[in-house]
Amino acid sequence: MRVLSTDAAPPPFSAYAQGVEIGAGARQITVAGQVGMTPEGVLVVDARGQHRQAWANVAAILAAGGMTVSDITEIIGIVTGSEGVALFREERERALGPHLAAATLIVAGLAHPDWQVEIMVRAARAVDG
Repeated sequence: MRVLSTDAAPPPFSAYAQGVEIGAGARQITVAGQVGMTPEGVLVVDARGQHRQAWANVAAILAAGGMTVSDITEIIGIVTGSEGVALFREERERALGPHLAAATLIVAGLAHPDWQVEIMVRAARAVDG
């Protein structure tokens, strides 16, 4: 995977890549949207807890496919209000550390009124790596 950056497009608003190139022959995983619900089906009550649980769910699904958050190439995040934007960015950076992926953040309603965040990712890893 190669992070793409150019001055011919606007710079990122926070810690994410303008683009990511996936080399030929890479294994890819798409993780369906994850919310702040524990594996036991319990919804975490507070916003920060929901963000952390959603990222934990993403990491667990990637691990099931033999990958980690360092293999993430694309993130689509949805928060239910503009007040969730800063929290999303903070928790994304906590979850990914220095790793950069292409990212889109949407402010919109979710399928359940108590959900505050949903995170979908795509990941890739070289077949031999």
